[in-house]
Parts: sequence; structure tokens; C-alpha cells
Amino acid sequence: MADTAPQGQQRSPDVEQQMVASSSQERAAKFTAANMVRSLLPLTVIVLALVGLVALRQNGVDPVRTVETTSGTQLAAARAGYQLLVPQGLPDDWRATSVNTDAGNATEAGDPVTLAIGYLTPGEEYAGFVIGDEPRAEDLARVLDGRSGDTPVQIGGRQWTQTTTARGETAYLLEDGAATVAVTGSASDEELRTLAASVQPYQAG
Repeated sequence: MADTAPQGQQRSPDVEQQMVASSSQERAAKFTAANMVRSLLPLTVIVLALVGLVALRQNGVDPVRTVETTSGTQLAAARAGYQLLVPQGLPDDWRATSVNTDAGNATEAGDPVTLAIGYLTPGEEYAGFVIGDEPRAEDLARVLDGRSGDTPVQIGGRQWTQTTTARGETAYLLEDGAATVAVTGSASDEELRTLAASVQPYQAG
């Protein structure tokens, strides 16, 4: 390495030590407490999330949020221009996790009404039920559009149509007068058939 000291002079040991100390101080300045915290923060968040998930499972706390379907079902039944069919008598380990209806928009006789209910199955998969008299309604169109391989099947004493949705999931369709019923999801075929077999005319309690 070229010596930058004036010609004829050499660095003293004190100068060399000062240069080394200065370099060490610069490196140390980069590793401040704030920098260490910022570096460790993402890892800390991940660890805390994992710990929380494990704690929930160990404490028996169920993270699945269930919903009541009565209000949505009653509103759909009151506004629909067809006989409303809904799942009934499912085992307790079938849990409703979502309900959606556009019945609030049906202000005149003949306005379309759709009711959709989502379930977490005993196999911890999703199974969805939807009924409506407007095939272009979002919840129905998601099942009907682009489907393929329609095959008639008997479920619960009714003739359904087994098909495959555009997403590649099995679906069961039932035509009941003006209404179309669809059952589909990531659940097993057995669970989808269980849901389809539970569909019965709604009767207000």
C-alpha cells in the first residue's frame, strides 16, 4: 500500500492507532440500538404471530367466526317470488360462516332475490349454498358461468345436476320452478352431497 505520509516521514504508532480506532468507531456507529430494533422487528412479529396461533389452539379457542343465518333467510323468504329452499337439519359440526342476500333491494313483486350461505364443514373445508331466480346474480353466476360436464344425479329424493365449475370445483344444481339452487365448494363430494340433501322448503318458525 502506498504511504501517504510526506516523503521522508513515517506514520507514528499513535497515528496508526487513531486511524484503526476511527474505522472501528464508524462500523460501530452503524450498529446502533435503533438499527438493531428495526432489523429484528419483522422476525419478532412473525414469532409473536406463531406463538399466538399455537396458544389459541392449545387453549381450545376456536378462531372460526360463525354467523346466524335466520335474519337473512327470513328476509329472503319474505321478498322472494318463489318458494325458498334452504339447508336444514345439518349436524352441529357444520358451521355457517357467511350469509348474503340481496332481498333488501327487492321492493316490488317479481324483483329477483338471491340467498347465499357459506359453511365450514366437519372436514374444515368450504361448502357454499346459493339459491336465486336471477342466473346473472353474482353468487349464482360464479357457479353457473363456464361450467362443464353436466350429469344428472339423485340426491335426497330429488334429481340434481352434477357439474364442474370454471374454478374446477364440483357443483350440484337443482332447478325448482323459477329458482336455481347450487351447492359447491372445496369440500369433499360426500360433504357436498350432505349439504344438497339437507335442502328443504323454508318454513318460518
